[in-house]
Amino acid sequence: MLSSIESPRWTCALGGALAAAAALPRTIPVMHSGPGCAANFAWTQNGAAGLQVAGRCAGLSFPATNMQEGEIVFGGAERLHEQLRHTLQIMDGDLYFVLTGCIPEVIGDDVESVVSGYAAAGKPVIMASTAGFKGNSYFGYEQVLKAVFQKIVRPGSAAKRNLVNIWGIPPMMDVFWRGNLRGVEELLGLLGFRVNTFFGGQASLPSIANAAAARLNIVLSDVYGVEAAELFRDIHGVDFITSPLPLGAAASDRFLRRIGRRLEVPAKKIETIIQRENKRRYDYLEPIIDVYNDMEAQRYAIVIGDANYACALADFLAEDMGWLPELTVITDVLADDIKAGLLRQREGRSLIPAQKIIFRSGSREILEAAADDWTPSNGRYSKRSQPVFVLGSSLDRNLAQTLGAGHLSVSFPVSNRAVLNRGYTGYGGGLLLMEDVISAFILAR
Repeated sequence: MLSSIESPRWTCALGGALAAAAALPRTIPVMHSGPGCAANFAWTQNGAAGLQVAGRCAGLSFPATNMQEGEIVFGGAERLHEQLRHTLQIMDGDLYFVLTGCIPEVIGDDVESVVSGYAAAGKPVIMASTAGFKGNSYFGYEQVLKAVFQKIVRPGSAAKRNLVNIWGIPPMMDVFWRGNLRGVEELLGLLGFRVNTFFGGQASLPSIANAAAARLNIVLSDVYGVEAAELFRDIHGVDFITSPLPLGAAASDRFLRRIGRRLEVPAKKIETIIQRENKRRYDYLEPIIDVYNDMEAQRYAIVIGDANYACALADFLAEDMGWLPELTVITDVLADDIKAGLLRQREGRSLIPAQKIIFRSGSREILEAAADDWTPSNGRYSKRSQPVFVLGSSLDRNLAQTLGAGHLSVSFPVSNRAVLNRGYTGYGGGLLLMEDVISAFILAR
């Protein structure tokens, strides 16, 4: 088992939970933890998510107990009471979400009892157990989802045939989460469905409360949010389906066909939509085709990212851009059965038969893995697979420089780009990703 990871590509459970709770509509996160956590998440996490440091009740703008030595010795329950009383008085929110750090869970604070007292008094206060030592930021995201499904979603909502729920895109850990949620919402809108996204500006607490009325839950991940989907099914009786992140046109085609079949959309309607959207896409692509060919823009690629991004990006490069993804690195620390499941899903993809997929988490490990394929010669890296391009995170710039390759940061952490509403899902998102990739290798010429 890995004991430590150099330059990890996530934060702790509390960081992921804080990002998720802050992304819920009209929600005030209340952090019950030591004083150092907030600054760490504001800059190390949110700053590395395309410089999305601040926001309403995010960054350094949310209430926290900032536990000191006295709370550690005598317990922090009273300090949490004090913080909640003041927060409810002066901060305008519709939901107050208490998140626990390492200190209160180590000393045994009964946070659930404190929170349940406020809930019994009619106050909209819920909690999630998110001590950093329990897992990484993806775990924290899932803990927030589970709390929402248990405490906010109303059971027994009348079913609506045109409503679906989506999740599996963790805020901040997916740097482009706002735009990616919007892109998937637009795809499902083409099929005639309303979408409950839970997070971001397109969501609302009333829509979340009515989520049990959905026909289907769509988890845009084969890893993140699956346990929460099983919990939702157990509590509210709504089945779920997992789907890779639909980056670009080819993946969007598959997404529409798969989801459309599951939701009993007529096949003729699905194909009509796909043909129309692809024609529109080619209308945009046509002006740049000659330039793309004249520049000999095809590249071999090294793709580095989490379980959501790595294989989805490799597919996009192969299917939408005609590139050759030679090495794909999945950076999550995953159980062996989950790894095997992800690899099974890659079998049979004839477009990228030579693709090598490995699991590595540390930056040095990734560099060494790339060096195995791009072997050193006379002090420089060389291989028949040239020219090469690295699609990964800001941490992978050194690898790109070592290989003399172009580079684009798309997976967390991204500290060398500003991200506002950009997203890569759907047909339009695929065009944006193609723009960014082509611009990046032109810049490196």
